[in-house]
Amino acid sequence: MSISRISLYHLETLLWIDRLGTFSAAAERLNTTQPAVSARMRELEQRMGATLFRRDGRGMSLTAAGRKLVRDCDPLLRDMQRALLGSGGFAEASGVVRIGAGEIAAASCLPPFVAALKDQMPGVGLEIEIDLTANLIQQLLTGRTDIAFAAGPVAHPALKTRPIGEVALVWLASPATAAAFAEGREGASVPVWSLASHSPIHGRMREAIRSSRIAQKSLNLCNNARMMIDIARAGGGVGIFPEPMVRGAMAEGALVELAGLPALAPVEFQVAMRVADTEPVLTRIFDEAAQLRIAGANLTPVNDGASG
Repeated sequence: MSISRISLYHLETLLWIDRLGTFSAAAERLNTTQPAVSARMRELEQRMGATLFRRDGRGMSLTAAGRKLVRDCDPLLRDMQRALLGSGGFAEASGVVRIGAGEIAAASCLPPFVAALKDQMPGVGLEIEIDLTANLIQQLLTGRTDIAFAAGPVAHPALKTRPIGEVALVWLASPATAAAFAEGREGASVPVWSLASHSPIHGRMREAIRSSRIAQKSLNLCNNARMMIDIARAGGGVGIFPEPMVRGAMAEGALVELAGLPALAPVEFQVAMRVADTEPVLTRIFDEAAQLRIAGANLTPVNDGASG
């Protein structure tokens, strides 16, 4: 075995293959190509003098020797990363962290969190992607993102999660639409807007419609909450909206709450990351995110606002 010819990038690549399950996912996480990852693993096997991967057709899994190397090297690389942070702690951290978030989190807790994170870790580059919860979880599992703020509950054995609070949902419409709805003039024909089926709000909308006087055929779908808010402001119908995203419109009277409709349970939010990720920077960011409260003291509760 030629230990002197084994580099850190060989071991780091091996660990990412183990964490994410495929060479292609590891390549994306390491900002390289799949052929480059394959070449690194061939070099590692040659220099270790051992077979680290078992190839089954197009699939691949770690051998006993590969699993042992992962188990032995993981804590060593983690300790080295901590040591390389130096006396400046996380202020000296570097690298790129990918954060995924839904629209609701992006409109409430994410901006101040990101600002504080950049202040603490100025050398860490951030890549932020806004998407639906179902897509966020898939991207997290495949290693395309490192941390996700998602509507919960999120339950998967490969992920660890922490609750960060709940967001209230409110029935809203423009004043004219709300007045007509209250008088029953539009009743069954009033357009109703909901987020698409991958959103937890869609399920709440379906349940609420079944127990209200709104016709099921009135339901319209949109995959963008901001667009739905604009449609409601323009008098295009009623909808169920996350309160943090409509607080300003409610305060100025552009949107008002509808009376006589079923109460809505709030949406729970969680921050999630992969259990296998043990990098100190990611762990620190996750721990900081777990302290967030999406409906904390800096956000006005629904009943104290302009909704009446």
